[in-house]
Amino acid sequence: MKKTALAVLMSAVLPLVAAEPTGVVIWSGSELKGYGRKLAPKMNEGKVATERLATFPNHFAMVAHREGDGQAELHEKQADLFVVASGEATLVFGGEVVSPKTTEPNEVRGPSIKGGEKKALAAGDVVHIPARIPHQLLVPAGKEFTYFVLKVDTP
Repeated sequence: MKKTALAVLMSAVLPLVAAEPTGVVIWSGSELKGYGRKLAPKMNEGKVATERLATFPNHFAMVAHREGDGQAELHEKQADLFVVASGEATLVFGGEVVSPKTTEPNEVRGPSIKGGEKKALAAGDVVHIPARIPHQLLVPAGKEFTYFVLKVDTP
């Protein structure tokens, strides 16, 4: 059986088109929303559960689900990028961490933030928090908040 030139070309091109380049990962919005149900049973005493989705050379991706306020955080060498999948929360940022404690290298935590700004967050919102900026998520009683996080290493 004789192959036409088009058939030979298509057989050579199709495998190239079908394969994703190394490092390309796509998480759908519906997949991210579904993490709320998946992570809810795994919440710790702080009413948060997280799952790392992928690790890359200078950043990693994770998803988090909260049903209560988080601690105040300050990352010395990582910027955060949040994409809100579902729910609502208030982001407090800036100011200073109250009673700061280093919980691991380059990571500071505390119970709250003094003097920060507040911004309401809802599904579809995108937030960038540079390294060294205090931030905290406050989740209203009886509410849930699920969000995708990209943590990017900075110099």
